[in-house]
Amino acid sequence: MKNLLFIFLLLLGSQAAAEHLDLDQLLKEVKKSQGIEAKINKTRESQFLAEKNKQQQLLQSALAILAKQEHLSSQLKIHLDQSELQLSKLETELKNKTGILGELFGVARQAAGDLTADLTNSLVSAQFPDRAEKLNSIADSKALPSINQLETLWFTLQHEMTESGKVVYFDTQIEQASGKPNDAKVIRIGSFNALAEGQYLQFSSETGRLTQLARQPESKYLALVEDLFDASQGETVAVAIDPTRGVILSMLIQAPDSIERIQQGGFIGYIILIMGAVGFIYAIIRLFTLTQTGKKMSLQMNSSVSLTDNPLGRVFLAAEQKQSEQSENLELILDEAITREIPVLEKGLAMIKLLAAVAPLLGLLGTVTGMIATFQSISLFGTGDPKLMASGISQALVTTMLGLCIAIPLLFLHSIVASRSRTLIQILDEQTAGLISRRTEK
Repeated sequence: MKNLLFIFLLLLGSQAAAEHLDLDQLLKEVKKSQGIEAKINKTRESQFLAEKNKQQQLLQSALAILAKQEHLSSQLKIHLDQSELQLSKLETELKNKTGILGELFGVARQAAGDLTADLTNSLVSAQFPDRAEKLNSIADSKALPSINQLETLWFTLQHEMTESGKVVYFDTQIEQASGKPNDAKVIRIGSFNALAEGQYLQFSSETGRLTQLARQPESKYLALVEDLFDASQGETVAVAIDPTRGVILSMLIQAPDSIERIQQGGFIGYIILIMGAVGFIYAIIRLFTLTQTGKKMSLQMNSSVSLTDNPLGRVFLAAEQKQSEQSENLELILDEAITREIPVLEKGLAMIKLLAAVAPLLGLLGTVTGMIATFQSISLFGTGDPKLMASGISQALVTTMLGLCIAIPLLFLHSIVASRSRTLIQILDEQTAGLISRRTEK
């Protein structure tokens, strides 16, 4: 296309100069342009042939490399098959030669795994952390353990056994119940209990630290802990330890104290306690009053003057005011005076007896309401979770216990107060009979 355009331009140029050139000159120009075009085409053809030869050489080179790599791949595949066959033979030979030793190494790996779990939860790890990491390479490895790994396993196991029989002091950082860290001196009793600042500690496997129990056991156990901290070197003291490594201690902590027991009784439990307190106070007051009255009556029996601050003195005073009366009339007058004194001496006995009788009845009422609440929980949630029934059962048992604890002492107090009252009434009867007898003799 370019050649045609070039010829066309030449023709146009030749036509523009046709007036000045003749036909021969025009023919020469056309031949000259054809020669130039042929030369250009020949040059381009030679370049194309050279490029074609070069691409042919590159293709031959690539084919040669491909053949070489295919040959190498076949050789590597043969070598791989031979290596796998040899490896299988070697594994079979190793398995046959190891025999019982392989089972022994399996036991060693299992022992390492079990010991790792024990060390993670062991109280000794609070003093010696990061011991379990040394055993992970044995427990997690599929290869046979080395001599050094077996020695590490033996040493760690022996170290745990040795430390489990020691009572040691060491300084470490503990977490208080509020979560605040605090430096403290800790007493570790084997792998059973850790104590600090007069309180029991627990080991947290997640954080690797000792933490104070949010709730401590009873004061009698804490008193033993204080004695241990105050003991001098070489002194033998008693201290409570948990051989179950926390199970018994957790049960002691979860056990409710006296106040929590009372709170489990609910509203009826508080009513029983109020009635019991009123009954106890009133019975003590009456017993104290009767005791003072008895002392005054004893003084009256040894005195020749009739006093009005005691029942016997008032009876004597009534007899002295009626000395002119006959014996029969005097006896009636004294009986009347004694009758006026008896209600004073027997005051409050009926109330104490009533409270002693009502307390167990209220306990029975609390038992019934607690069982009703328990059956309601069962009907709503079933029997899958015993904790849902614990509150009703606790109320039933606690109210019964409170009712009995109130009724039994009140019955004893009622018996004592009634006995004291009868004694004083008997003294009045005896002294009155003696007075009438002496009057009759005169």
